[in-house]
Amino acid sequence: MIRRALLALIALAWLPLAGASSAQIQDRRADDMAIGRADAPVTVIEYASVTCPHCARWHAQVFPEFKRRYVDTGQVRFVFREMPTGPVEVATAGFMLARCAPEGRYFDVISRLMRDQSAILQRPWDGLVAVAADYGVTEAQFEACLGDEAGAAAFNERVEYAFARGVQSTPTFVVNGRTVGTGELTLAQLDAAIQPHLRR
Repeated sequence: MIRRALLALIALAWLPLAGASSAQIQDRRADDMAIGRADAPVTVIEYASVTCPHCARWHAQVFPEFKRRYVDTGQVRFVFREMPTGPVEVATAGFMLARCAPEGRYFDVISRLMRDQSAILQRPWDGLVAVAADYGVTEAQFEACLGDEAGAAAFNERVEYAFARGVQSTPTFVVNGRTVGTGELTLAQLDAAIQPHLRR
């Protein structure tokens, strides 16, 4: 189980903030986690959770070919945005761990959390600590990461941002600013949304 003292802080970090409006939302964020060319003609944003089984299946079954076809060829900048789903405290802890991992390892941690999702959900604390250790984060460092109030506030703001964008489920996919679908989109569905932007 996630430790009680950390549960309280993690849950508080997820409480929605007041005052954000759609008019205040910009398409790019300074804290976006992205791969691919910064000036790619297409930006694909995925709002996802590391505790969402649909997200885990999409990352296992579709993402590798999507990345090979579009990201690796410089046609797409892929942005992963954090949107925790139940159990929220586990998703939040996973996202904060990814942010606290050594530089350049964020996507590695996210991939691992998706891959080992079922096992982690059975024993959340032990599972997350094991993932942390594999990326050079000690248990003490992981606890410090979860207890970081600035990190919790930043996470909370990212979640509120997603709500303000109208995101209500995971995964949700946005292509060049337009929401194109939710759920486990196939590569063909993504092709249909991406290709028109590449032909311009």
